[in-house]
Parts: sequence; C-alpha cells; structure tokens
Amino acid sequence: MARAQAVEPGVRHVRLKLLVLVALCLLPLLGGLQMGLNGQSWLALALYPLVSLVSVMLYWQDKQQARGQGWRTPEKVLHASELLGGWPGALLAQQLFRHKTRKLSYQLVFWGIVLVHQVFWADRLFLHLSGF
Repeated sequence: MARAQAVEPGVRHVRLKLLVLVALCLLPLLGGLQMGLNGQSWLALALYPLVSLVSVMLYWQDKQQARGQGWRTPEKVLHASELLGGWPGALLAQQLFRHKTRKLSYQLVFWGIVLVHQVFWADRLFLHLSGF
C-alpha cells in the first residue's frame, strides 16, 4: 500500500539547496584561506560566518514582524548585511523562514550581490595568481 505524502512545512529539496550553498561558499572559503595563509589577513574568513549570523537574525526578525504587522527591517539593511558578507546566512534564512523568496526585485538584488562576491573571489584566486 502506497502511503500518502503529507505536505510538511519546511525547506523543499534540502540536499540540492545545501549543495548549492556549499558550492557558492567554496570561492570565499578558499579565498579567505589563501589570504590568511599568505599572512595578509584572516578577517575575510571570520567575517562571512559572523555577518551571516547577523543576516539570519535580521531575516528572522523581519519575518516575525511581517507576521505580526510590526515595523519591518528595511530591504536596504538586509541587502547591506548580504553585501558585507552575510549572503550565505541570508540564503539559508530565506529557505528556513520562507522569507523574501518570491519578491523578484529583491531576489535580483540578492543574486547580484552573490555574483559580486563570486566574481571578486574568482578574480582574487585565479587572475591575481598569474600576475595580472
């Protein structure tokens, strides 16, 4: 007898989304490690998890305020936390809280920020090694 699948609240396609998150975090992780090991600074490696935690908290607070019709966190504040390195936490929070995932204008800015980080680290890791 086939069992009926209940629709459960939560993240759909968890494994795929975690794989995407890990893949997107590889360049910043490798870049931060390279900087630290070359004696430049460990700051980049420390900032991503710290600012990601702030992003998760901001998203959680905004979701709570949205449910309770309270004062919302401005989108520019959310985007600023993402730009400062909190985009991994923001991506995680979007999925965990199902927040800001359907607003196209928001998602375009968010993914633009992720792209900026990816391009920065790809440039730093691969183009600066060749001396350009």
